[in-house]
Amino acid sequence: MSAPRPPAAKPIDVSGVFASLRSAFWGIGVVSLLINVLMLTGPLFMLQVYDRVLASGSVPTLIVIGGLALSMYVFYGLLEGVRGRILARVGQRVDAQLSGIAYAISTVLPLRLGAQAAKHRPVQDLDSVRQFLSGSGPAAIFDVPWIPLYLGVVFLFHPVLGYLALAGALVICVLIGLNEMFSRKPAAEAAQVAGRRNSVVEASRRNAEAVQSMGMMGAMLSRWTRENDAYLAKQRSSADWAGFFGTAIKTIRFLLQSAILGVGAWLAIQQAITPGVMIAASIMTSRALSPVEQAVSQWRGFIAARQGLTRLKALIAAENRTGDDEMLDLPLPQSSLRLEELACGPAGIRQAFIQGVNLELAAGEGLGVIGPSGSGKSTLARAIVGLTPALKGAVRFDGAELTQWPADRIGDIIGYLPQDVQLFDGTIAENISRFALEPSSDVVIDAAKLADVHDLIVGLPDGYNTLIGSEGMAMSGGQRQRIALARALYGRPFLVLLDEPNSNLDSDGEAALTGAIKSMRAHGSIVVVIAHRPSAIAAVDKVLCLAEGKVVGYGPKDEVMQKLVAPVPTRGVAANA
Repeated sequence: MSAPRPPAAKPIDVSGVFASLRSAFWGIGVVSLLINVLMLTGPLFMLQVYDRVLASGSVPTLIVIGGLALSMYVFYGLLEGVRGRILARVGQRVDAQLSGIAYAISTVLPLRLGAQAAKHRPVQDLDSVRQFLSGSGPAAIFDVPWIPLYLGVVFLFHPVLGYLALAGALVICVLIGLNEMFSRKPAAEAAQVAGRRNSVVEASRRNAEAVQSMGMMGAMLSRWTRENDAYLAKQRSSADWAGFFGTAIKTIRFLLQSAILGVGAWLAIQQAITPGVMIAASIMTSRALSPVEQAVSQWRGFIAARQGLTRLKALIAAENRTGDDEMLDLPLPQSSLRLEELACGPAGIRQAFIQGVNLELAAGEGLGVIGPSGSGKSTLARAIVGLTPALKGAVRFDGAELTQWPADRIGDIIGYLPQDVQLFDGTIAENISRFALEPSSDVVIDAAKLADVHDLIVGLPDGYNTLIGSEGMAMSGGQRQRIALARALYGRPFLVLLDEPNSNLDSDGEAALTGAIKSMRAHGSIVVVIAHRPSAIAAVDKVLCLAEGKVVGYGPKDEVMQKLVAPVPTRGVAANA
C-alpha cells in the first residue's frame, strides 16, 4: 500500500501555473514601459524650466509645459495603480491554483514523514510567494530593465555624465550580487528556525492543560526563549546583511547624484552643457538607480518567496508522482479484509516494526487487537486504514488495495476512531458528517444513535447545530470520544477501526460502544478494535495478540484468551482434602 495522498483531479504543474500568467506578465511589462517613459517627465520638465522658461521669462510657456507635465503625472499615477492591481490579482491567482494542493500536502505530510514533517510548511511557503507577487518587489524588477533608457538619455546629455552614471550603476550591481551571496544562507537558516519556533507554540497550545496543571510554564517558557533567541539571532544576521547592502546602495546613489551635479556644474562652467541639463541629468541618474534600491529593499521577501517556491515545487512534484491516476470506479468492498505478510512501521520510519501479519476477516466479523503498550497495535491500525505505507505485503479489501479507490471514496469504505481524539471547530452535525457538503440528516442521526450520543446532543441548547472547538462549547473527554465514534460510524462504512475507543468512557459509554459494535457487525461491517481493557472487545469474535511487533496469538477470542491468560492455581485445596 502506498503512502496516503490527498485527492487531486490531475497532477499540478507549478511551472504551468506561472506559464498561464504569461499574458499578464506581458501586460505588466507594457505598463512598466509606459510608466518608465512617463518618469522622464520630471527631468525634462526641469530642463525646460531652467533652459527655456527662466531664459525667456515667458509665463505662458511655463503654463503650457506645466499643464503638460500635470497630465503626464496623472497618467503615470493611473498606470501605477493599474500595475499594482494586476500584480495583486496575479498573486491571488497563483494562490487560488496552488492553495488546495498546498493544504492537502500539509495535511498528509505528518503521516508520511512523522516528526520530519515539521520542517515543511507548504501553506506558509505559498503565502510567501503570494505576498511577494502582490507587493512592490515585482514592480521594481519590471523597472530594472529600463535602466539603460535613463542612462542612454544621460549619455545624450554628455558622455562624461553618462560614463559616471554607468560606473555607479555597475558598482551597485556588484553590491547586489554580494547581497545575494551573503544573504541566502542566513535567510534559509532563519526560515528553518522559524519552523521550530512555531512548533513550540503549537505544542504548548495543544497541551495547555498539562502545562498549567503541572507547573510546566517555566520550563516551556525557557524552551520558547531558547528557540525565540535562536530565531532572532538568525533574523538579525539576515537583516544585518540586507541592511548593510541596502544602506551601501542608498549611500552610493546619493553620492552619485551629487557627483553628477558636481561634474555637471563643471561642464556647465565650461559651457559644455546648460544648467538645465545638469539638473535633469542628476534627476535622471537618481531615477535610473531607484528601481535597484527598491529591489534591494525587497530582497528578503524575494529570497523567502524563491525558497518557498522551490520547496513547494519539490513537494508538489513528489505528490504528482504518487497522485491519483485515472482509475476504474471499483464497487465498494462488501465481503472481506485480508492482510498478506504485512510489514509496516511508524510514520516517517522506513524500518518495519510490525512484521509478517496474515489474517482474513469476512463481512460481519469483529477483531480485537491486544498486547502490551509499545507492541505495535496503533501502528498496525494505521497501516490497515492506509495512514502509513506497507513496507512489505499488502492490505486488501475484496482483493484490491485501498489505493485502487479514489481518495474521495475512502470515507465510504473506512470509519476510523484514532487513539488521540481530535474534533474540528464547527457544529456537532458537521463533525459527525465529516464536513460533507450535503450531509443527510437521517444518516447523521443514525450515526449518533449508533454511538448512543443522540440524546446527549438533542439535550444541548442548539442540538446538532451546537458549535464545538476553540470557539464553541467545551466538551469532556468522554463526550468528544462518543462524537468521534459517531463520526467513525457515519454512513455505516465497510470497515470500522476503533483505537482505544473506551479510554474515556464510563460504564454507560462502554455499554453503548458494545452495542454499536454489534449493530455494525449485524449490518455487515467488519469491526477492528484496538484495546487494553477487555470490555472493549466484548462484542468481537476474533483476537489478534501482538508483542514487540510480532503476532503471538490469533484466532477465535475464547481460544486465544485461554492460551494467553494462565489459569490461577488453587492453593490449599489439596492440603485440606
